[in-house]
Amino acid sequence: MLHVVFFEPRIPGNTGNAIRMVSGTGATLHLVEPLGFDLSEAKLRRAGLDYHDLAHVVVHASFDDLLSALPSSRVLAFTTHAQRWHTDWTYAEDDVLLFGPEPTGLPDDVLAHPRVTAQVRIPMLPGRRSMNLSNAAAVATYEAWRGLGFPGGA
Repeated sequence: MLHVVFFEPRIPGNTGNAIRMVSGTGATLHLVEPLGFDLSEAKLRRAGLDYHDLAHVVVHASFDDLLSALPSSRVLAFTTHAQRWHTDWTYAEDDVLLFGPEPTGLPDDVLAHPRVTAQVRIPMLPGRRSMNLSNAAAVATYEAWRGLGFPGGA
């Protein structure tokens, strides 16, 4: 299934929301360290409600460790700097949907990494800086899942 990646996330509530979202779509949530919180934090648990046991979450020590774990996956970097919309992509089951940390987005070295297949963006009205991380991940994941025909969905 799809792989949703939070690169160095900072806000536990966003990760908790993503845990709930991936549990409903069958995607795997990957977290690339360092994390800005402890995985046992109450805010993370509260945002994820009782979905933690239904979600597949993997923590990676580095971006390179993530890429090693998914050697044949295409990596789509979500950034407000991209020209291509996320809806203009034909998704595959093993795609990686990569999102940067809340305050800054993905750093330039990650965006320029040779394993990044494409940079895409979620459209917004002009003058808006960015979307909330967990909301952006949900928009992207559901678009990718829709494009795959909602496999496993009911």
